[in-house]
Amino acid sequence: MSASLPEFPWDTLANAKARAGAHPDGIVDLSVGTPVDPVAPMIQKALAAAGPAPGYPATAGTARLRESAVAALGRRYGITGLAESAVLPVIGTKEFIAWLPTLLGLGATDVVVVPELAYPTYDVGARLAGARVQRADSLTQLGPQTPALMYLNSPSNPTGRVLGLDHLRKVVDWARGRGVLVASDECYLGLTWDAPPPGPLSVLHPTVCGGDHTGLLAVHSLSKSSSLAGYRAGFVAGDPDLVAELLAVRKHAGMMVPTPVQAAMVAALDDDDHEEQQRERYARRRAALLPALRSAGFAVDHSDAGLYLWVTRGEGCQRTVAWLAERGILVAPGDFYGPGGAQHVRVALTATDERIAAAVQRLA
Repeated sequence: MSASLPEFPWDTLANAKARAGAHPDGIVDLSVGTPVDPVAPMIQKALAAAGPAPGYPATAGTARLRESAVAALGRRYGITGLAESAVLPVIGTKEFIAWLPTLLGLGATDVVVVPELAYPTYDVGARLAGARVQRADSLTQLGPQTPALMYLNSPSNPTGRVLGLDHLRKVVDWARGRGVLVASDECYLGLTWDAPPPGPLSVLHPTVCGGDHTGLLAVHSLSKSSSLAGYRAGFVAGDPDLVAELLAVRKHAGMMVPTPVQAAMVAALDDDDHEEQQRERYARRRAALLPALRSAGFAVDHSDAGLYLWVTRGEGCQRTVAWLAERGILVAPGDFYGPGGAQHVRVALTATDERIAAAVQRLA
Protein backbone atom coordinates (compact mmCIF):
# COMPACT_ATOMS: atom_id res chain seq x y z
CA MET A 1 0.00 0.00 0.00
CA SER A 2 2.79 2.45 0.91
CA ALA A 3 4.25 2.12 -2.61
CA SER A 4 1.17 3.86 -4.02
CA LEU A 5 1.57 6.89 -1.76
CA PRO A 6 3.62 9.94 -2.68
CA GLU A 7 6.71 10.90 -0.75
CA PHE A 8 5.78 12.89 2.35
CA PRO A 9 6.04 16.45 1.01
CA TRP A 10 7.92 18.05 3.88
CA ASP A 11 10.61 15.38 3.74
CA THR A 12 11.63 16.88 0.39
CA LEU A 13 12.47 20.23 2.00
CA ALA A 14 15.55 18.94 3.83
CA ASN A 15 18.07 20.75 1.61
CA ALA A 16 16.19 24.04 1.66
CA LYS A 17 15.77 23.75 5.42
CA ALA A 18 19.48 23.17 5.89
CA ARG A 19 20.26 26.19 3.71
CA ALA A 20 17.84 28.41 5.62
CA GLY A 21 19.19 27.10 8.91
CA ALA A 22 22.67 28.24 7.98
CA HIS A 23 21.62 31.90 8.17
CA PRO A 24 23.66 33.71 10.85
CA ASP A 25 20.49 34.77 12.67
CA GLY A 26 18.84 31.36 12.37
CA ILE A 27 15.97 30.02 10.33
CA VAL A 28 12.54 31.59 10.01
CA ASP A 29 10.38 28.54 9.37
CA LEU A 30 7.18 29.53 7.57
CA SER A 31 6.76 26.19 5.81
CA VAL A 32 4.41 24.27 8.10
CA GLY A 33 1.29 25.70 9.72
CA THR A 34 2.13 24.46 13.18
CA PRO A 35 1.14 26.70 16.13
CA VAL A 36 3.91 28.38 18.11
CA ASP A 37 1.90 30.21 20.76
CA PRO A 38 1.28 28.73 24.23
CA VAL A 39 -1.93 26.88 24.96
CA ALA A 40 -4.27 29.04 27.05
CA PRO A 41 -3.85 28.30 30.80
CA MET A 42 -7.51 27.40 31.34
CA ILE A 43 -7.21 24.72 28.62
CA GLN A 44 -4.06 23.32 30.22
CA LYS A 45 -5.82 23.21 33.60
CA ALA A 46 -8.78 21.33 32.12
CA LEU A 47 -6.40 18.79 30.56
CA ALA A 48 -4.56 18.26 33.85
CA ALA A 49 -7.74 18.01 35.93
CA ALA A 50 -8.95 15.13 33.74
CA GLY A 51 -5.60 13.36 33.93
CA PRO A 52 -6.59 10.78 36.58
CA ALA A 53 -9.34 9.28 34.38
CA PRO A 54 -8.50 5.55 34.18
CA GLY A 55 -11.17 4.13 31.87
CA TYR A 56 -11.59 4.01 28.13
CA PRO A 57 -13.06 7.19 26.64
CA ALA A 58 -16.30 7.07 24.70
CA THR A 59 -15.77 7.11 20.93
CA ALA A 60 -18.80 9.39 20.65
CA GLY A 61 -17.27 11.84 23.10
CA THR A 62 -18.78 13.06 26.32
CA ALA A 63 -22.20 14.68 26.31
CA ARG A 64 -20.51 17.82 27.63
CA LEU A 65 -18.14 17.94 24.65
CA ARG A 66 -20.89 17.49 22.10
CA GLU A 67 -22.94 20.20 23.82
CA SER A 68 -19.97 22.59 23.78
CA ALA A 69 -19.29 21.91 20.11
CA VAL A 70 -22.88 22.63 19.09
CA ALA A 71 -22.92 25.84 21.14
CA ALA A 72 -19.58 27.04 19.77
CA LEU A 73 -20.58 26.39 16.16
CA GLY A 74 -23.70 28.43 16.76
CA ARG A 75 -21.96 31.37 18.45
CA ARG A 76 -18.93 31.55 16.22
CA TYR A 77 -20.27 30.55 12.81
CA GLY A 78 -24.06 30.88 12.89
CA ILE A 79 -24.75 27.16 12.48
CA THR A 80 -28.24 26.25 13.64
CA GLY A 81 -30.34 23.10 13.90
CA LEU A 82 -27.42 20.82 14.75
CA ALA A 83 -28.20 17.89 17.04
CA GLU A 84 -25.63 16.99 19.68
CA SER A 85 -25.75 13.42 18.39
CA ALA A 86 -24.51 14.77 15.05
CA VAL A 87 -21.10 15.69 16.51
CA LEU A 88 -18.20 13.24 16.65
CA PRO A 89 -14.73 14.00 18.13
CA VAL A 90 -11.74 12.88 16.07
CA ILE A 91 -8.06 12.36 16.78
CA GLY A 92 -7.04 15.46 14.86
CA THR A 93 -8.77 16.31 11.60
CA LYS A 94 -5.87 15.05 9.48
CA GLU A 95 -6.54 11.56 10.81
CA PHE A 96 -10.22 11.91 9.97
CA ILE A 97 -9.60 13.20 6.44
CA ALA A 98 -7.03 10.49 5.75
CA TRP A 99 -9.41 7.70 6.78
CA LEU A 100 -12.80 9.10 5.74
CA PRO A 101 -12.97 7.31 2.34
CA THR A 102 -12.02 4.04 4.03
CA LEU A 103 -14.51 4.54 6.86
CA LEU A 104 -17.20 5.11 4.23
CA GLY A 105 -16.27 1.88 2.45
CA LEU A 106 -15.12 3.54 -0.78
CA GLY A 107 -12.97 1.59 -3.22
CA ALA A 108 -11.71 1.21 -6.75
CA THR A 109 -15.01 2.03 -8.44
CA ASP A 110 -15.43 5.31 -6.55
CA VAL A 111 -14.24 8.81 -7.40
CA VAL A 112 -13.21 11.36 -4.78
CA VAL A 113 -13.18 15.00 -5.90
CA VAL A 114 -10.59 17.31 -4.36
CA PRO A 115 -9.83 20.98 -5.12
CA GLU A 116 -7.27 21.64 -7.85
CA LEU A 117 -5.00 23.15 -5.21
CA ALA A 118 -5.52 21.13 -2.07
CA TYR A 119 -4.25 19.86 1.24
CA PRO A 120 -2.36 16.68 0.21
CA THR A 121 -4.21 14.46 2.70
CA TYR A 122 -7.42 14.56 0.63
CA ASP A 123 -5.56 12.73 -2.14
CA VAL A 124 -3.77 10.43 0.29
CA GLY A 125 -7.03 9.39 1.95
CA ALA A 126 -8.54 8.44 -1.39
CA ARG A 127 -5.44 6.42 -2.27
CA LEU A 128 -5.53 4.57 1.05
CA ALA A 129 -9.06 3.45 0.19
CA GLY A 130 -8.09 2.50 -3.36
CA ALA A 131 -10.43 5.14 -4.80
CA ARG A 132 -9.72 7.39 -7.78
CA VAL A 133 -9.04 11.11 -7.41
CA GLN A 134 -10.20 13.94 -9.61
CA ARG A 135 -9.05 17.52 -9.12
CA ALA A 136 -11.78 20.02 -9.91
CA ASP A 137 -12.85 23.48 -8.79
CA SER A 138 -16.06 23.68 -10.80
CA LEU A 139 -18.94 21.30 -11.36
CA THR A 140 -18.57 21.53 -15.13
CA GLN A 141 -15.18 19.82 -14.86
CA LEU A 142 -16.88 16.69 -13.54
CA GLY A 143 -18.96 16.02 -16.64
CA PRO A 144 -21.62 13.31 -16.33
CA GLN A 145 -19.88 11.26 -13.66
CA THR A 146 -21.20 10.99 -10.11
CA PRO A 147 -18.42 10.95 -7.52
CA ALA A 148 -18.90 9.32 -4.14
CA LEU A 149 -17.28 12.07 -2.11
CA MET A 150 -16.43 15.72 -2.74
CA TYR A 151 -14.12 17.81 -0.56
CA LEU A 152 -14.54 21.53 -0.06
CA ASN A 153 -12.01 23.69 1.74
CA SER A 154 -12.89 27.29 2.48
CA PRO A 155 -10.85 29.22 3.49
CA SER A 156 -8.43 27.20 1.43
CA ASN A 157 -5.17 25.64 2.42
CA PRO A 158 -2.93 26.68 0.66
CA THR A 159 -4.43 29.67 -1.16
CA GLY A 160 -6.63 31.40 1.41
CA ARG A 161 -9.40 31.50 -1.17
CA VAL A 162 -12.95 31.85 0.16
CA LEU A 163 -15.85 30.14 -1.59
CA GLY A 164 -18.82 32.47 -1.84
CA LEU A 165 -22.39 31.77 -0.80
CA ASP A 166 -23.62 31.15 -4.35
CA HIS A 167 -20.81 28.69 -5.04
CA LEU A 168 -21.50 26.74 -1.85
CA ARG A 169 -25.23 26.63 -2.52
CA LYS A 170 -24.66 25.37 -6.05
CA VAL A 171 -22.36 22.59 -4.83
CA VAL A 172 -24.79 21.50 -2.11
CA ASP A 173 -27.77 21.44 -4.50
CA TRP A 174 -25.78 19.56 -7.16
CA ALA A 175 -24.49 17.00 -4.67
CA ARG A 176 -27.90 16.36 -3.15
CA GLY A 177 -29.42 15.80 -6.55
CA ARG A 178 -26.91 13.02 -7.16
CA GLY A 179 -26.44 11.51 -3.71
CA VAL A 180 -22.87 12.79 -3.38
CA LEU A 181 -21.41 13.26 0.09
CA VAL A 182 -19.84 16.68 0.68
CA ALA A 183 -17.08 16.95 3.30
CA SER A 184 -16.19 20.56 4.03
CA ASP A 185 -12.80 21.16 5.68
CA GLU A 186 -13.45 24.27 7.78
CA CYS A 187 -10.31 24.39 9.92
CA TYR A 188 -9.64 28.05 9.03
CA LEU A 189 -13.21 29.33 9.18
CA GLY A 190 -12.52 31.80 11.99
CA LEU A 191 -9.49 33.38 10.33
CA THR A 192 -10.93 35.90 7.91
CA TRP A 193 -9.11 39.06 6.84
CA ASP A 194 -10.12 40.61 3.51
CA ALA A 195 -12.98 38.37 2.38
CA PRO A 196 -16.07 40.43 1.47
CA PRO A 197 -19.26 39.98 3.55
CA PRO A 198 -20.59 37.58 4.63
CA GLY A 199 -17.07 36.14 4.75
CA PRO A 200 -16.33 32.40 4.97
CA LEU A 201 -19.42 30.29 5.61
CA SER A 202 -19.79 26.78 6.90
CA VAL A 203 -21.49 24.30 4.60
CA LEU A 204 -23.87 23.78 7.55
CA HIS A 205 -24.88 27.45 7.67
CA PRO A 206 -28.63 27.83 7.03
CA THR A 207 -28.06 30.23 4.12
CA VAL A 208 -25.99 27.52 2.41
CA CYS A 209 -27.96 24.35 3.15
CA GLY A 210 -31.40 25.68 4.04
CA GLY A 211 -31.08 24.21 7.52
CA ASP A 212 -30.92 20.66 6.13
CA HIS A 213 -27.63 18.88 6.88
CA THR A 214 -28.38 15.76 4.84
CA GLY A 215 -25.31 14.56 2.97
CA LEU A 216 -23.05 17.18 4.56
CA LEU A 217 -20.10 16.92 6.93
CA ALA A 218 -18.18 19.88 8.36
CA VAL A 219 -14.69 19.15 9.69
CA HIS A 220 -13.43 21.42 12.49
CA SER A 221 -10.04 21.58 14.19
CA LEU A 222 -8.87 23.27 17.38
CA SER A 223 -5.26 23.17 16.17
CA LYS A 224 -5.35 26.68 14.70
CA SER A 225 -8.05 28.44 16.72
CA SER A 226 -6.75 27.25 20.11
CA SER A 227 -3.15 26.16 19.34
CA LEU A 228 -4.05 22.55 20.15
CA ALA A 229 -2.15 20.84 17.34
CA GLY A 230 -0.23 18.86 19.95
CA TYR A 231 -3.47 17.69 21.56
CA ARG A 232 -4.88 16.22 18.30
CA ALA A 233 -8.26 17.79 18.97
CA GLY A 234 -10.94 18.03 16.30
CA PHE A 235 -14.47 17.01 15.49
CA VAL A 236 -16.85 16.44 12.60
CA ALA A 237 -20.47 17.52 12.53
CA GLY A 238 -23.39 17.41 10.13
CA ASP A 239 -25.70 14.72 8.79
CA PRO A 240 -26.78 12.69 11.86
CA ASP A 241 -27.10 9.47 9.87
CA LEU A 242 -23.62 9.81 8.42
CA VAL A 243 -22.17 10.67 11.82
CA ALA A 244 -23.87 7.58 13.29
CA GLU A 245 -22.37 5.44 10.52
CA LEU A 246 -18.89 6.85 11.14
CA LEU A 247 -19.31 6.36 14.89
CA ALA A 248 -20.17 2.68 14.42
CA VAL A 249 -17.06 2.03 12.37
CA ARG A 250 -14.79 4.06 14.64
CA LYS A 251 -16.03 2.09 17.67
CA HIS A 252 -14.81 -1.11 16.04
CA ALA A 253 -11.49 0.50 15.12
CA GLY A 254 -10.85 1.96 18.57
CA MET A 255 -10.64 5.53 17.26
CA MET A 256 -11.14 7.32 20.58
CA VAL A 257 -10.10 10.80 21.66
CA PRO A 258 -8.42 10.58 25.10
CA THR A 259 -10.54 11.76 28.03
CA PRO A 260 -8.16 14.58 29.09
CA VAL A 261 -8.13 15.91 25.52
CA GLN A 262 -11.93 15.88 25.45
CA ALA A 263 -11.94 17.94 28.67
CA ALA A 264 -9.48 20.39 27.13
CA MET A 265 -11.70 20.67 24.05
CA VAL A 266 -14.66 21.61 26.24
CA ALA A 267 -12.64 24.41 27.83
CA ALA A 268 -11.50 25.66 24.42
CA LEU A 269 -14.96 25.53 22.85
CA ASP A 270 -16.60 27.29 25.80
CA ASP A 271 -14.23 30.26 25.72
CA ASP A 272 -14.19 32.70 22.79
CA ASP A 273 -11.74 35.20 24.31
CA HIS A 274 -8.64 33.07 23.82
CA GLU A 275 -9.70 32.29 20.25
CA GLU A 276 -10.04 36.00 19.47
CA GLN A 277 -6.64 36.69 21.03
CA GLN A 278 -5.08 34.03 18.81
CA ARG A 279 -6.77 35.47 15.74
CA GLU A 280 -5.35 38.88 16.61
CA ARG A 281 -1.85 37.39 16.85
CA TYR A 282 -2.16 35.99 13.35
CA ALA A 283 -3.63 39.25 12.08
CA ARG A 284 -0.65 41.17 13.48
CA ARG A 285 1.83 38.82 11.84
CA ARG A 286 -0.03 38.97 8.54
CA ALA A 287 -0.04 42.78 8.66
CA ALA A 288 3.76 42.75 8.98
CA LEU A 289 4.55 40.01 6.47
CA LEU A 290 2.15 40.87 3.63
CA PRO A 291 3.59 44.31 2.71
CA ALA A 292 7.14 43.01 3.15
CA LEU A 293 6.54 40.28 0.57
CA ARG A 294 4.97 42.75 -1.85
CA SER A 295 7.87 45.16 -1.43
CA ALA A 296 10.24 42.29 -2.19
CA GLY A 297 8.55 41.75 -5.58
CA PHE A 298 6.01 39.07 -4.72
CA ALA A 299 2.45 39.09 -6.01
CA VAL A 300 -0.08 37.89 -3.44
CA ASP A 301 -3.02 35.89 -4.80
CA HIS A 302 -6.23 35.13 -2.88
CA SER A 303 -5.05 35.02 0.77
CA ASP A 304 -8.28 36.67 1.93
CA ALA A 305 -8.57 34.34 4.91
CA GLY A 306 -6.81 31.47 6.60
CA LEU A 307 -3.34 30.96 7.94
CA TYR A 308 -1.24 31.38 4.80
CA LEU A 309 -0.14 33.81 2.12
CA TRP A 310 -0.14 32.42 -1.43
CA VAL A 311 2.58 34.30 -3.30
CA THR A 312 4.57 34.19 -6.53
CA ARG A 313 7.57 35.80 -8.22
CA GLY A 314 6.48 34.52 -11.62
CA GLU A 315 8.99 31.68 -11.62
CA GLY A 316 9.13 28.01 -10.70
CA CYS A 317 8.25 27.45 -7.07
CA GLN A 318 11.46 25.56 -6.32
CA ARG A 319 13.50 28.60 -7.44
CA THR A 320 11.47 30.77 -5.10
CA VAL A 321 12.00 28.33 -2.23
CA ALA A 322 15.75 28.48 -2.88
CA TRP A 323 15.72 32.31 -3.10
CA LEU A 324 14.02 32.60 0.26
CA ALA A 325 16.19 29.88 1.83
CA GLU A 326 19.25 31.96 0.93
CA ARG A 327 17.74 34.60 3.21
CA GLY A 328 17.07 32.13 5.98
CA ILE A 329 13.34 31.81 5.28
CA LEU A 330 11.75 28.41 4.69
CA VAL A 331 8.42 28.17 2.85
CA ALA A 332 6.39 25.42 1.19
CA PRO A 333 6.56 25.06 -2.61
CA GLY A 334 3.19 25.37 -4.30
CA ASP A 335 3.51 22.11 -6.20
CA PHE A 336 2.98 20.30 -2.89
CA TYR A 337 -0.69 21.13 -3.39
CA GLY A 338 -1.18 20.31 -7.05
CA PRO A 339 0.19 21.14 -10.52
CA GLY A 340 -1.56 24.51 -10.44
CA GLY A 341 0.81 25.65 -7.71
CA ALA A 342 3.95 25.33 -9.81
CA GLN A 343 4.76 29.06 -9.66
CA HIS A 344 3.60 29.82 -6.13
CA VAL A 345 4.83 29.24 -2.59
CA ARG A 346 2.82 29.05 0.61
CA VAL A 347 3.96 31.28 3.44
CA ALA A 348 2.60 30.41 6.89
CA LEU A 349 1.82 32.98 9.57
CA THR A 350 2.83 30.49 12.25
CA ALA A 351 6.01 31.98 13.65
CA THR A 352 6.63 34.11 16.70
CA ASP A 353 6.47 37.89 16.43
CA GLU A 354 10.26 37.97 16.72
CA ARG A 355 10.74 35.53 13.83
CA ILE A 356 8.18 37.35 11.67
CA ALA A 357 10.07 40.58 12.32
CA ALA A 358 13.29 38.84 11.27
CA ALA A 359 11.66 37.71 8.02
CA VAL A 360 10.45 41.24 7.30
CA GLN A 361 13.96 42.60 7.82
CA ARG A 362 15.50 39.99 5.53
CA LEU A 363 12.95 40.63 2.78
CA ALA A 364 13.83 44.32 2.90
